[in-house]
Amino acid sequence: MTSTTRQLRDMGQSLWLDNITRSLLSRGTLQSYIEDFSVSGLTSNPTIFEHAIGNGDSYDAAIDTKARAGLAGEAMFFELALEDLRQAADLFRPIHATTDGLDGWVSLEVSPLLADDSAATVVAAAHLHRRAQRDNLFIKIPGTGAGIAAIEASIFAGVPVNVTLLFSPAHYLAAAEAYMRGIERRIAAELHPVVHSVASLFISRWDVAVKDRVPCELHNLLGIAIAQTTYQAYRELLASPRWCKLAAAGARPQRLLWASTGTKDRAAADTLYVDALAAPDTINTMPEKTLLAFGAHGAVRGVMAADGDNAVATLAEFARAGIDVVALAESLQQEGAYAFTKSWNKLLACIAAKSAHLNPSFAAKSTP
Repeated sequence: MTSTTRQLRDMGQSLWLDNITRSLLSRGTLQSYIEDFSVSGLTSNPTIFEHAIGNGDSYDAAIDTKARAGLAGEAMFFELALEDLRQAADLFRPIHATTDGLDGWVSLEVSPLLADDSAATVVAAAHLHRRAQRDNLFIKIPGTGAGIAAIEASIFAGVPVNVTLLFSPAHYLAAAEAYMRGIERRIAAELHPVVHSVASLFISRWDVAVKDRVPCELHNLLGIAIAQTTYQAYRELLASPRWCKLAAAGARPQRLLWASTGTKDRAAADTLYVDALAAPDTINTMPEKTLLAFGAHGAVRGVMAADGDNAVATLAEFARAGIDVVALAESLQQEGAYAFTKSWNKLLACIAAKSAHLNPSFAAKSTP
């Protein structure tokens, strides 16, 4: 493994891959990332699967077979996704076992079309986790208003949850509250208190959103400042009497995960967010390009301060530049949910087009 990835691992941060493709599995690339870059988990989302299935022909044979069996739309997608994620979960199973469930996870998102329906999300999350038949598979639920209620209910039901689309300390704390309520309900019901969860804070989208609205000297600083203040909230929560009581009962912390850590600004370092976000008891999930760049020339500059460091001063600079971070966090969450829905629809359209192309006779029979 590279010295830089080893440094992160040794200081208590997990490195996960923010990507999955069938070729990544079949060519042994994911296994090499586990061995050479200390990768100990994997995340996916609708956009990742849209690109994986739409770009190339690695899924064509499976799509053809499933179309002939009568599958289409979401039913076909989840079959394809679960085939990939079961294989990835099996690769990570030894890590999951040796870390007692701390690491070795893969993630699958519920349909973005359910974003405003808490009850349907809870049903879908339980169904997908049951179908996966892998203990080390998270179900991703967005930390939106409807999602928060679904997260609490899913945790109470024993479904491991990766809370996605978080953009601020307030979003993180809402997700953490939902997680703790779910665990508290389990304890009250005399159920086992261990249900794993992570809370995914999106970083780079902040800097993309304000790039054209602030002076150059503030470019690529907002995402890191938001991460610093969220990490402070995370450490304070883990030291709180409420959490200590849960921990004493055997509960596990909901780990904080840095998401969207690929650099979007070509003028900035390609390892910007990995270098800056080194923090114990966290996860950094990164695109392949970022992982390879960090392994080649990244640098661990020290451990993120638990007190927010100079983030308050940085956020004050953005406020003076006219940036309302509270309003922007809500906007980014809404835009993120919309983007996933858009990718979802493109994904289903791609699967339908491929099914028709690969099996014209089936498409003809299906035409009204």
